[in-house]
Amino acid sequence: MTGDALTLGVEEEFLLVDAEGRLSELGPDIVGSESWPESGLQRELVRCQVETATPVCDGIEELLAQVRKLRRQLTDRAVARELRLMPSGTPVLPEPGPPPITPNPRYHRIAREFGAITDTAGTCSCHVHVGVPDRAAGVAVSNRLRAWLPVLLALTANSPFDGGHDTGYCSWRHVRWARWPSSGPPPVFSSVDHYDTVVQALLRAGAVLDRGMVYWDIRLSEKQPTLEVRVCDVPGTADEAALLAAIVRGLVATALQDTGRAPRPTPDVLRAALWRAARDGLDGHGFDPLTATLRPMREQLARLTAYVRPALRDAGDLDFVTARLARLTTTGDGASRQRAAYAERRALRDVVDMLARQTNC
Repeated sequence: MTGDALTLGVEEEFLLVDAEGRLSELGPDIVGSESWPESGLQRELVRCQVETATPVCDGIEELLAQVRKLRRQLTDRAVARELRLMPSGTPVLPEPGPPPITPNPRYHRIAREFGAITDTAGTCSCHVHVGVPDRAAGVAVSNRLRAWLPVLLALTANSPFDGGHDTGYCSWRHVRWARWPSSGPPPVFSSVDHYDTVVQALLRAGAVLDRGMVYWDIRLSEKQPTLEVRVCDVPGTADEAALLAAIVRGLVATALQDTGRAPRPTPDVLRAALWRAARDGLDGHGFDPLTATLRPMREQLARLTAYVRPALRDAGDLDFVTARLARLTTTGDGASRQRAAYAERRALRDVVDMLARQTNC
């Protein structure tokens, strides 16, 4: 790794389930009252969910170690309560009703203002933070990264089941999350002022209650000097989380150096591409927003990795990414592994068991 490599960090959301695979309400108890971000653990909007956040990392192996450490920490706490940590974008088994809200004034206000949309909060994603020089650079990078969002979603799709049935999608989490009025791909911004103007409009409309509710797939972090990519399902394994982070860092580094005119797919075309990526995942055909044609998603992934290859090499991440992508070819992506686990005995509990086992891989 060179000394110029961009810093990075990862936030991961998980579901807590009991021995039967049903959602648990003990998320706040598992996290405890420790201060965050010092602990790396955080409560979430609903009680069945917990979140981890790595410290700022320089290298991908350092990041992987931190992801594993936090996953193990949560796993140990869950096991002490006879619970399990489940890295899936959506709940696998049917539940009697929406997940209860975590006791917190802000969370309860969100529930009052957004009603049944809040029921979609029981979904789990992964957010990658990459350090950028300033907000203006972050806006410019966001504009360049938009077109790659469907590939990132397909790479990490890990939520084919929801509430006891196969949805027909590889990332049902993406479909559920799209109900929030501030979700989806970000607009193309002409400047930081333009970015802030759009955020202010969302606030005035009541579409967000605060800037933390800007749920675009790419956004400027309000707490860190980073650009945050939020489009992905939570990966099944720690290795996959680190793979995603390395690729996102490669995209950001490449975009910072790219002085040509970036492709700017229209919002309707990009949303269509994201829908197709959510449905078909990595092994299907994706709607390429750059050409407006259907192409194998693995072909699009190969084009992405070729695009960021110089940045991966400069950061010392090329071998890491190459090996992990090769492994996915053998093991299958998250959605295909979930479906394979179900297919053996047509038992959804086998899916939950498989997810819980691979948490610390």
